[in-house]
Amino acid sequence: MASNNIDARMFAKMFLAGAKNLESKKEWINELNVFPVPDGDTGTNMTLTIMSAAKEVAVLYDMETIDMPSLCKAISSGSLRGARGNSGVILSQLFRGFTKGVKAYSEMTVPVLADAFEKAVETAYKAVMKPKEGTILTVAKGGAEKARELADAGVEDIGEFFDQIIRHADEVLNMTPELLPVLKQAGVVDSGGQGLMQVLKGAYDAYLGKELDFTVSADMTSHAASNMTINIDAQANADIKFGYCTEFIIMLNKVFNIKMEMDFKEYLESIGDSIVVVADDDVVKVHVHTNDPGLAIQKALKYGALSNMKIDNMRLEHQEKLFKMSKNKEAVKEEPVQKAQEPRKPVGFIAVSVGEGINEIFTGLGVDYIIEGGQTMNPSTEDMLNAIEKVNADNIFILPNNKNIILAANQAQTLVEDKNIVVIPTKTVPQGITAVINFVPDLSVEENTQTMTEEIKNVKTGQVTYAVRDTNIDDKEIKQGDFMGIGDQGILSVGSDMKDVALQMIDEMMSEELELISIYYGSDIAEEDAKVIRDEVEKKYGSCDIELQYGGQPIYYYIVSAE
Repeated sequence: MASNNIDARMFAKMFLAGAKNLESKKEWINELNVFPVPDGDTGTNMTLTIMSAAKEVAVLYDMETIDMPSLCKAISSGSLRGARGNSGVILSQLFRGFTKGVKAYSEMTVPVLADAFEKAVETAYKAVMKPKEGTILTVAKGGAEKARELADAGVEDIGEFFDQIIRHADEVLNMTPELLPVLKQAGVVDSGGQGLMQVLKGAYDAYLGKELDFTVSADMTSHAASNMTINIDAQANADIKFGYCTEFIIMLNKVFNIKMEMDFKEYLESIGDSIVVVADDDVVKVHVHTNDPGLAIQKALKYGALSNMKIDNMRLEHQEKLFKMSKNKEAVKEEPVQKAQEPRKPVGFIAVSVGEGINEIFTGLGVDYIIEGGQTMNPSTEDMLNAIEKVNADNIFILPNNKNIILAANQAQTLVEDKNIVVIPTKTVPQGITAVINFVPDLSVEENTQTMTEEIKNVKTGQVTYAVRDTNIDDKEIKQGDFMGIGDQGILSVGSDMKDVALQMIDEMMSEELELISIYYGSDIAEEDAKVIRDEVEKKYGSCDIELQYGGQPIYYYIVSAE
């Protein structure tokens, strides 16, 4: 079809089609991950990110009229809050930059689109501390460069414009193995780049008028498969002053300046407590405990339309919790959460963790809030924001404990104004444990940040899991079902015997200056089998302190730290 512009309704249609196409290909994209581990999740992370926005776009699409500013708000804020993993965060930043470039126009032409593509790439590159070529960023940049070339050449037909961009971006994607040797060795293209291509191809199909399903079902947007935040009310026996936990998003229709924000917070304080107001460009996330949710809603409507409204009767939930606790006290593990009647403390901790034993270790070390997740499911930016709401502290340290979660934590940090958020870039659970152990209450936040950041560099981590497919990586031939010992920089050992793989991995990790070896065994490992590993390590490295602890983590049979 020949056309020189795209209006808001067509843009919404294209976005939903791109989201659905990505969702349908997510498992294939997961399989493109370089490491053949059972938690390859690029496709899943990107899908959950875009579906968070698609849910809001679908509501607008069903309306009789739809305008560009509202659509851009839905895409930007929805993907920003739902962003998971590095690929999801980068995708959300691409959407954020793109929508900034088009929201002022009622229709998009080729020059407008070319500018928006460039703005998308600029925004995404800025979000990454050390951008790496051969990734989704490279594919996005290639598409933007082609868009600028076509616009400067005077191309006006949008169909031709998108066709050539997609062809060129596909070529760039196919070149990613030449830019990243690890991709070439594994025989795959970049999974994030492939995910972006599926969004573009789905959107182009919609533009061409192909018969597509644009509905967004509940199971696509639900978090049933996502991480769950541990949040058992530690005040189960306390009286509840304000009975309704009220949450909503304000889609702003005016500038929300500092004075407005302070006035709004002051009003909420007059009708409730546990108040969190997080402003981000054109949306405001609100949380308040009150006895009259209607008053909070009426006040918020003065600033814009409301979405994502949720009102929970905490008194009813309180009674249900008491009943459950009386039925099965041992099944309920309490965790400290924000207590409104207590004064705000200077410092709090949030850690991403998975596994009963590891959760207990973090809680025992003074971590205030555990976000359940990590290797098997990366928490979203919104999960981080929800956790931050629950910790009643002026300064909050976040321990991501996974390299694929650091960007989401950093993104949450930028959205919080009433608390000082510090992200310690822990890439593994052992690094997180070391960080919190090295926290000294008498030191300043800045001094503790420097100390913890330096100390985690002294921790080596190894993890034993299994391969989900045949591949060749790090000069090792890997067969599906093999056990793998994965270190900080790559695969250290491979074989069919788990014990041998674990011991060989530890051998590869060791050096003369190391003094402590900690072994955390997972949910699928019997204690007696773990003790055999410990005894073998003690025989060989008798000069080191050896610790064996139950981690309870899934997927990874052993997590080992050496420091």
